[in-house]
Order: sequence, then structure tokens, then C-alpha cells
Amino acid sequence: MPPAQQALAEAVVEIERHVATGGWDGPVRVFALVRTQAALDAQPALAGQLPAEVLAAAAADPHHLTSVEQEGLPAGDDLEGLLGGIAWPDGVDGAAVTVERIVLPPEAEDGLPEDPEAALAALLAHPQRQDVRIAVGVLRDGTTWSAVRQRALDADGAVGQGPDVVPGLADALVATFR
Repeated sequence: MPPAQQALAEAVVEIERHVATGGWDGPVRVFALVRTQAALDAQPALAGQLPAEVLAAAAADPHHLTSVEQEGLPAGDDLEGLLGGIAWPDGVDGAAVTVERIVLPPEAEDGLPEDPEAALAALLAHPQRQDVRIAVGVLRDGTTWSAVRQRALDADGAVGQGPDVVPGLADALVATFR
């Protein structure tokens, strides 16, 4: 794996674990990703706010990323609208988002009631329903990484990950840099 993608993978896994400490049923969360050493060079006082292990990692790896959670985002369930309204300044090297979703097998749509509210209730009660937390990170150059945790297997060691796990969400996040 190229060093920049490795740094992104580590940042995404760290973000997912951080969000997991808050439990389930949380809001969408968005993070800016900055190269740690570049941020330290631009703002030396930042060194006093970072743990020693982060400073050591930044000194050893110029690709090391630090995440900065974006607070005060508008509330709502419209992830496309939220991401469509984000534009990152030049000093941001990447971005990440965490979101919880329900995953169902394709056959779950067979025989659904016509009424939208009844259909939603049926889907939410489906026995094969899986709740997942998705963390997706991207770099400006389009490099991506994702981590997915299932509520039913809620353990750090059971988090699936890879570069192309959630391509649609990764594409939407990359678009925030255009």
C-alpha cells in the first residue's frame, strides 16, 4: 500500500474507533484531515496540544494525518446535501465522514407494502437487518479508505476495511474538494 494510503487507512480506523466510543445511534460526523507535520510547521504551538505518540508519528512519517472534527454542522438526514455544501480550504489534505445505515439483502424489498410508512416499518423489522457504521476517508488526489462496523459484531477486531468498500460515499466526499 502506498504511504499516503496507509496514513489514510490509519486515520479512518482511528476515527471509526473514536466514534465507536460514543456508542450507536449517533449523528453524521465530518472530519478534516491534515498532514500532521505540515500543521505543526505552520502552527508550532499545536505541538503542546498533541500527544507525544502523535508527534513521534508525524516526525517519522510525512504522510501522517491528524483529524479535526467539524462541529456545528447543520442537523438532518440529508447526507448528500450536507456534503454538497462543504468546500475545503487549501490547507486540508483530506476529509472523512462517519454515518450509520441499515443494510438489508436485496430480497428484503420483495412483497413490501405500497404505503411508504408501512414499507419502512417492515424494513426496520426485517430479521436480516444489519445496522452498520461506515467511516470513509479520502485525500485530495482521490485516494480512499473505508471502515465498516456491524452493530451485531461490535468489536475493533471485527471492523471490515478497504479502499473500495463504499465507493458512492467516497465519490461524494472526493467531490467536496472540487
